[in-house]
Amino acid sequence: MSSSTGFFDQLQALTPAGQQAFMATLCERLVPNYALYAETTGHGDPQALRAVLALVWEQLSVKDARIDFDRQADKLAELEPPAEDDSFGARRALEAVVALSALLDALRGESPGSILEVSRTSRGGVRAFIELTEGEDDDDKLAQLTREHPLMAEENDFQDAALEAAQARLDKDAIKAMRKLGRNEGVSNLGLSADT
Repeated sequence: MSSSTGFFDQLQALTPAGQQAFMATLCERLVPNYALYAETTGHGDPQALRAVLALVWEQLSVKDARIDFDRQADKLAELEPPAEDDSFGARRALEAVVALSALLDALRGESPGSILEVSRTSRGGVRAFIELTEGEDDDDKLAQLTREHPLMAEENDFQDAALEAAQARLDKDAIKAMRKLGRNEGVSNLGLSADT
């Protein structure tokens, strides 16, 4: 993968539609983390989260779609895990909501930095998962471990693939392909899947 600065520059150079498609692809891949949290705790509503994301895909593929994203943002706010739940699962579920919320901001013409936020949110979740599973206390060793970890390599490859797809001409088929890429056969950025 190219240096992260080069990568972030390329993200920001995407057309608005390309940026939105990139973010939607990453959001799609975060949904299983949310679904897994909901499944194990009974908090949250994966179907409602998917419904908001489905409307985003509709907006991206149907030229004249008229969707009230202010209303969707309100619905999304209700899907956050309880504030007092500071568990690992709750933080990963919250990342899915935060990423989708940043995408809605972008669709409403707010927050030009949304794409970087979504990219970093997804990578941050992977980093947290590696820290949790590897149990390494030494910061330098942990940083090296994270860089070389297969999950991080997969995350970087995935974001590279999403960026490449977003740089192409985004017709209906291209959008459909990006959604399929994001679905990643139901496996999240942490290598987890839920029964949704």
